[in-house]
Amino acid sequence: MSEPKPKISAPQPIIRQLDEAAVNRIAAGEVVERPASAVKELVENALDAGATRITVDYADGGKTLIRVTDDGCGIAGPDLALALSRHATSKIDGTDLLNIHSFGFRGEALPSLGAVGRLTITSRAQGHDGAEISVTGGKHQPVKPAGLTAGTVVTLRGLFYATPARLKFLRTDRAEAQAIGDVIKRLAMAEPFVRFVLRDVSGEGQGREVFRAEAEQGDPVAALSGRLAQVLGREFAENSLAIDAERDGFHLTGFAALPTYSRGSAVAQYLFVNGRPVKDKMLIGALRGAYFDFLSRDRHPAAALFVDCDPNLVDVNVHPAKSEVRFRDPGVVRGLIVSGLRHALANAGHRASSTVADATLGALRPEPAGEARIYQMDRPSAGARGTAWQAQAPQGFAETQGMWGRVESPAEHPTQAALEYPLGTARGQVHENYIIAQTATGMVIVDQHAAHERLVYEKLKKQMAANGVPSQALLIPEIIQLSASDRAALLSVADQLAQFGLGIEPFGGDAVAVRETPAILGEVNAEAMIRDILDEIEGEGESLLVQARIEAILSRVACHGSIRSGRWMRAEEMNALLREMEATPHSGQCNHGRPTYVELKLTDIERLFGRT
Repeated sequence: MSEPKPKISAPQPIIRQLDEAAVNRIAAGEVVERPASAVKELVENALDAGATRITVDYADGGKTLIRVTDDGCGIAGPDLALALSRHATSKIDGTDLLNIHSFGFRGEALPSLGAVGRLTITSRAQGHDGAEISVTGGKHQPVKPAGLTAGTVVTLRGLFYATPARLKFLRTDRAEAQAIGDVIKRLAMAEPFVRFVLRDVSGEGQGREVFRAEAEQGDPVAALSGRLAQVLGREFAENSLAIDAERDGFHLTGFAALPTYSRGSAVAQYLFVNGRPVKDKMLIGALRGAYFDFLSRDRHPAAALFVDCDPNLVDVNVHPAKSEVRFRDPGVVRGLIVSGLRHALANAGHRASSTVADATLGALRPEPAGEARIYQMDRPSAGARGTAWQAQAPQGFAETQGMWGRVESPAEHPTQAALEYPLGTARGQVHENYIIAQTATGMVIVDQHAAHERLVYEKLKKQMAANGVPSQALLIPEIIQLSASDRAALLSVADQLAQFGLGIEPFGGDAVAVRETPAILGEVNAEAMIRDILDEIEGEGESLLVQARIEAILSRVACHGSIRSGRWMRAEEMNALLREMEATPHSGQCNHGRPTYVELKLTDIERLFGRT
């Protein structure tokens, strides 16, 4: 660092007004971060224009070409030049910046794109002729006539050519194309009644269609379900639960996946506020909290959730990219998400995801034996199967059945009524750990230890909720010195912590006194726990640390108090376990989110053996 020279006076800094081109380039750095940002802004403009069909073409990851074609209301020729001016918009009049009903409202996207690239807008509004305007590096060309039936075509070439330093920070073409695809999929989920087409036109030819989502029909719930099946796949649609809950002016809808349909990362979490895709820390934390008791720390839920409310209850004007929002009462929104999802998961009962059975069938491989024979056969009735049982039993079966595990005798053959139970009726036990049950349409394999562990765990939680968490008073309260901000954050959740037996009180200055700790935790380092809680609050906006520790102990108690692997069970015990699973919510997964049973359909089993 150079030494100051006190005898030589520095020149007085001069304040200058930046020219419009520089202002637009600075604004573009906030609004347009990468090609996906440009696509987002242009597609949102098309949606605000009432488009029902939107086609997006890109080349080289959007670096050389982005073209968005829509059938919206269009822009009249005389208004094209004004549309490229900063802060010119048709979406608000400027009197109320909270009452926002559109995606865009700042009027920054088009002039920002024109400042850093070569932008051409061709449009035709109803009752007007088609017109076109071009802007290159912030320099406008005159409006000229153009042939177009209806709607608007926006073409952006050479993104960041006017700011070449920005090009060095872009990722590979493949990574940028993937980001564009993610933007389109999120907007497609928000607008199920609009058709979206995404094409990669790099190189010569007509290009390659990357994504297509046809417009859905019917009521909003059915349309959203169909759109999510198109975007996220049939597996998500088949293994998700419809969400519909309201509280204090907020309405939560969407679909959330079963715990057994979890992911290794948070890539399948899509959150929307008034139809706008957002990435909000509080909403993500609420989603995690809703699945807190059903998934291990390394698994993440999959969901597409939509929060709708009066625009005055949420501020979307927080960030230039409009990806963050701020609620007037975030506690209400968080409570709505947690309670709405937990209610839906409880109503799912013992249900587990179908992907569990698919994975099981994928692991089964029939022994290759040439071309499979084709069997044409009718399945006999339950009565006929029982009558034929004795005649078809092999010689010496009674002496050898112990070799194969427990099998019901012919007198114990299940009735059709017993088979109608969701988890069927027990037919045997193998390896003293897996219950084999027969249903009307297939078979169920139950992990007896994992299933009973979940049942015991749910009973312990119910008892804890009814009786509270016993606390243990400290003989000498532990005084912990904190910063003013940490003290305020900790005291803001003191009531929540008290529900789990952790008693905290203010103690002069910036200190707090820990007077009680959860008895079930035994001897704890109170200060270390408080520091961990503060770290969790700062990182995620809430703390589930105490609850997690208590429920981890309940889980261990449930594990030791449940049926152990290797225990031989009688038929009535196995059937009682199946009936209790059917009556207990969340029994489809163990305490760590793994499935407690696998259901295999008879048609799939027959396919393994070449029966059609």
